[in-house]
Amino acid sequence: MPLILHHLADHASTIIRFVLEEMALPYSLALKDVPRGDLASPAYRAISPAGLIPALETQGGPVFETAAILLWLTDRNATLSPQPQDPDRGAFLSWLIFTSNTLHTTALTIAYPHRPAGEAARDAALATAHGHLMNRLEMVDAMIAQQRPRWLSPDQPGVLGYYIGMLMRWLAMTPVPYGIEAKAFPALHAVLAAHEARPAAMVVAAADGLGPTPFTNPRR
Repeated sequence: MPLILHHLADHASTIIRFVLEEMALPYSLALKDVPRGDLASPAYRAISPAGLIPALETQGGPVFETAAILLWLTDRNATLSPQPQDPDRGAFLSWLIFTSNTLHTTALTIAYPHRPAGEAARDAALATAHGHLMNRLEMVDAMIAQQRPRWLSPDQPGVLGYYIGMLMRWLAMTPVPYGIEAKAFPALHAVLAAHEARPAAMVVAAADGLGPTPFTNPRR
């Protein structure tokens, strides 16, 4: 059974698509139509119980949640992340979960500021999320500059580069004053520039209509 990626262009499933292309794995897309109710259908809820994107159908059954899919792929293909016996595995896992639980979750507050406490708290949610993201992205930038990890580097591709790249794309496209651009974080910017120039990344960017520099200078 080939891998089937349930997909919406320029959503979190694009992160998985970048990685599938980088690994040169055969896969097919199951494009989702939100207005038509695809994500709420019983068939899709059997694959992704919360009705969220991404989800990946595999021979062993469906896998959902971005970080879980990335780990499933890297552990089976021994590429794009430190493997279980690698001394760097602990640091990689820490920053992957940090990206999923902190960066991604807070970026969603920027995108959907009414969700935490309703429309009345929208401006407060935006301001708080923006401040938190700036602080945490500075942490990521400092970590890259000081530690030069192999798993988040301009010298080789990695799942974290693609994951953070998509988050930075969405943040850069957020209206002023809450937008955050990768150029504010030099070490991270170098990593993302290298990733978006990869042949696999250019294939996905063209297919999903992301423009030639989706992470460092996204199309508005």
